[in-house]
Amino acid sequence: MQIKSTSSLARGQPGVLHHITSSLVAFEHTRGSPSKPHTLLFVGGLGDGLGTVEYLQDIAQALEGAQWTIFNLVLSCSYGGWGMGRLGQDIDEITRCVNYIREYKEPHYGPGKVVIMGSSTGSQDVMHYISCPNPRPAHPVLDRDWEPITRPPVDGTIMQSPVSDREGILQVIKEGTDRNTPAEMHDIYEKAVHDAQESTYEDGVDTLVPLSVTGRIGYPTSAPVSSRRFLSLTSPDSPENPEEDDLFSSDLSDERLAQTFGMIGKRGLLKEKLLVLYSGRDQSVPPSVNKGALLKRWEAAVDVDGKQFWDSRSLVIPNASHQLSDPDQAIPRQILVQRVTAYLEDIRRA
Repeated sequence: MQIKSTSSLARGQPGVLHHITSSLVAFEHTRGSPSKPHTLLFVGGLGDGLGTVEYLQDIAQALEGAQWTIFNLVLSCSYGGWGMGRLGQDIDEITRCVNYIREYKEPHYGPGKVVIMGSSTGSQDVMHYISCPNPRPAHPVLDRDWEPITRPPVDGTIMQSPVSDREGILQVIKEGTDRNTPAEMHDIYEKAVHDAQESTYEDGVDTLVPLSVTGRIGYPTSAPVSSRRFLSLTSPDSPENPEEDDLFSSDLSDERLAQTFGMIGKRGLLKEKLLVLYSGRDQSVPPSVNKGALLKRWEAAVDVDGKQFWDSRSLVIPNASHQLSDPDQAIPRQILVQRVTAYLEDIRRA
């Protein structure tokens, strides 16, 4: 859930801007080299967009001599649009990008490998892509004119910092803020949930949670948040009845994990393995969460029926912050880059 500034990002990155559709673009990092046969398709988290995740440049530099290029997809919900977005629309756009990449590269290189990497809430897109029905179910209100789109299988998937938005929000409420006590935060949150549930839609369109409310909880006041997305992120009926965005909370039951992680093998959309890189010092994760134990539960849910889809390189990166952007993140970023590049090399050879 972490939303950060990007003042320290490097300026001026060489590459190619691809128009996937008239309103959907992706930037291919080439660093002066021509396009290559294999693709790492990167999807950021809440508030992210083109070039907002610093470690992506480290990966691009490490891949200079390899047969991979990075496509940074700019979803329609990127930057400040996340509060009006939804996972279903995201994976539709990811599907269009995967199809575009293959159509763009195959005439020159033949069939290449495609790996989707999600950071933070982008990990929810990754999980939704490989675990939900294909085509995805239509939204009863927002997809009235939607044409189903079938997702193609991908060779690999990476989830970096797959955290629970719900647990992060509840931690803010529990601790309070400089402006409001925990008791006041609880009342603000409960009223926001009640109002969102009472009036989620109006005349077939989303209603909005007041910016004064979402700002108190920790979201930027420049980003409007629909009642629907607010309820999906906060998932007030969890863990018994989790909403769409509540995929990674530590209190979810094994039965719930079987419906998400456990469906990866059954859907047939992941050809190789899932790499999970969790941050050991993630600011969005409550101290009470046992990160190592959580990854073991996910691994057990993924590897069912004798099939192994969990990559053995998955780990909790020691001292890593949410998106490894703090000044002391040189070593955690080295670990992340080493794990990602070794994983991609195995995918290339598969």
